[in-house]
Amino acid sequence: MKNVKTLALATTMAVMSTSAMAADRTDLRAGDYSWMQFNAMYAFDELPSDGDGSGHDYLEMEFGGRAGVVDLYGYVDVFNLLNKDSGDKTDGDSKMFMKFAPRFSLDAITGMDLSVGPIKEVYFSTLFNWGGGAFNKDGSGDVNASFWGLGADVMVPWLGKTGMNLYAHYDMNGKDWNGYQFSMNWFKPFMNFDNGSFLSFQGYVDYQFGADDDYGNEYVPMTSNGGAAYFGIHWHSDNYALGYGLKAYKDVYLLEDGAGIVGLDTTGFAHYLTATYKF
Repeated sequence: MKNVKTLALATTMAVMSTSAMAADRTDLRAGDYSWMQFNAMYAFDELPSDGDGSGHDYLEMEFGGRAGVVDLYGYVDVFNLLNKDSGDKTDGDSKMFMKFAPRFSLDAITGMDLSVGPIKEVYFSTLFNWGGGAFNKDGSGDVNASFWGLGADVMVPWLGKTGMNLYAHYDMNGKDWNGYQFSMNWFKPFMNFDNGSFLSFQGYVDYQFGADDDYGNEYVPMTSNGGAAYFGIHWHSDNYALGYGLKAYKDVYLLEDGAGIVGLDTTGFAHYLTATYKF
């Protein structure tokens, strides 16, 4: 949800990067930019959960940018910073989670303008999710998933430039291909203030489908489809941001809600509070 100024600047620079490349495809570095920020966050009722629902704090380093043919987004989460005994990230739970999502511009690689209609740029897209706990048979383990496919920057009414990707899912724990995922993300400033700050509507959707529903076990049964969507309202200035987000889950990570011996909660809603410092 993750540039030395603001996410609004990053969005503007991304559009400029696409335009610059379209204008002069001999200079692939003309539109390069980068950004990074640290988010102090607190999650209420995050899923999957064993029913504790007490929430947890975490620090997120979020980063992204464009360098030549590569468009990058990613973040690293570190949970339970004070190592508290209460909350839903204790008792030896995984301390970290990482999302790493490099996309490779097919326009830039081929030197061709692949834009058509609302599609402004086309990518070979990859995504990697590592850590965070996957609740294996003994209740431990980490997510170790990769996704491979095609993506595009699409101009959507009101939202503006929206990243969309369709992936095939390769489970690196199971060493097998298992279903597909559609992802989209957006960042839409919608209210500006006289001091230069603004409000944004930002978020993403990750939805998996077509998976093998016999892939799980009696401890944690799996489903054929599921995912999560985040809808956030954030206030931004040049160096700071504050935000609230609502996240909706449906059998997240393809774990069947309430089923099996472990009986995890994987469908429902969570709430997030965020305080950001931008570099």
